[in-house]
Amino acid sequence: EWQPALKNVSSSWDVGIIDGLSGWTTSVDDVPADTISRRFRYDVALVSALKDLEEDIMEGPRERELDDIMCTSGFTVVVKESCDGMGDVGEKHGSGPAVPEKAVRFSFTIMSISIRVEGVDDGITIFQEQKPNSELSCRPLCLIFVDESDHETLTAILGPVVAERKAMMESRLILSVGGLLRSFRFFFRGTGYDEKMVREMEGLEASGSTYICTLCDSTRAEASQNMVLHSITRSHDENLERYEIWRTNPFSESADELRDRVKGVSAKPFMETQPTLDALHCDIGNATEFYKIFQDEIGEVYQKSNPSREERRRWRSTLDKHLRKNLKLKPVMRMNGNYARRLMTREAVEVVCELVLSEERREALRKLMDLYLQMKPVWRSTRPSQDCPVQLCQYSYNSQQFADLLSTTFKYRYDGKITNYLHKTLAHVPEIVERDGSIGAWASEGNESGNK
Repeated sequence: EWQPALKNVSSSWDVGIIDGLSGWTTSVDDVPADTISRRFRYDVALVSALKDLEEDIMEGPRERELDDIMCTSGFTVVVKESCDGMGDVGEKHGSGPAVPEKAVRFSFTIMSISIRVEGVDDGITIFQEQKPNSELSCRPLCLIFVDESDHETLTAILGPVVAERKAMMESRLILSVGGLLRSFRFFFRGTGYDEKMVREMEGLEASGSTYICTLCDSTRAEASQNMVLHSITRSHDENLERYEIWRTNPFSESADELRDRVKGVSAKPFMETQPTLDALHCDIGNATEFYKIFQDEIGEVYQKSNPSREERRRWRSTLDKHLRKNLKLKPVMRMNGNYARRLMTREAVEVVCELVLSEERREALRKLMDLYLQMKPVWRSTRPSQDCPVQLCQYSYNSQQFADLLSTTFKYRYDGKITNYLHKTLAHVPEIVERDGSIGAWASEGNESGNK
């Protein structure tokens, strides 16, 4: 039972898998509407997840020697939400209805449950998900045949999910756990999104925009000049305000002035996401960048101006062959997590250095990778303050050193430009860890493995 009853949500309780369009069938064309999406009702899925955790919820207070009868109200549940597009999911040779050959999966993970006890200021955590990035803790809510770039269809289908989530935040769940009725409140944090999805949900321009960051208002040029000193300023509410300014243009400005005022917010923010950094895509984005630096160093780009496409192709092929021969690392079309993890190692840098002629440049590459490997555990680990306290303390210093190296030795690549994830890695990690306690735990991997 929900108190007060959920607004905009049907009161029938025997809910199984429902048609994801929830009656919006008229608004989506081209595709037979009843085939396009299936989902669980959000509140029902959460209750089911809590019932699965019933033993853990009972065990928590016992371990902390709390009286079970006292623990009936004041439970707080923190939920991580993830959503990601899946590429080619076409039937090989079926004769089903014509649906897009792309899909989107939305899922959630119960991250922690805590309880407020009289006389204790902070809540006492009675359950913490130990493997927040496993597909086993990641519960699917909604499967949609839609291209994640098709904003209209995506918002039509996720609209009811957003409405249910909003209703649940304004209500409490009364649920029988361990034979007693207990009351739960829910907090939702949308962190399992890659940057493309965050920009789409929050109404920001696409990732090639001059507004490079989903956390701060920096432009690409500013971010490459000042690589480290930025703080998180964007939020869902602010994005909504900026969209209103964009829509109404109250100061009658020109398009460029207006765009500068709203910092690249040019569509209506649709779903609240938590401004954070996705650790998996951070890995992938930075590895792609290192892979390009390796090619440039093999070709000694720091001495030349514009190399031709043929030359670049030749360096890439040299690098691929060398990595394959010495590290058994097969070239990939698109950088993926496994390739990224194997490329970003001291061993890989040593192999690349065999192809670099100047000793000075080799040293610079080694130093760059060393600093990166010092920084990486901070945004990868589930609990950085316990897992890597030293690296956490040194992070700001290391990122400053890393930025100095990029803006001097590797200036040819970072003059006036920098990639989105590299900017976030250098500028925002300590602030997010301080706010959330972890970046790695809130990443999108569980959802990605589920996609597989």
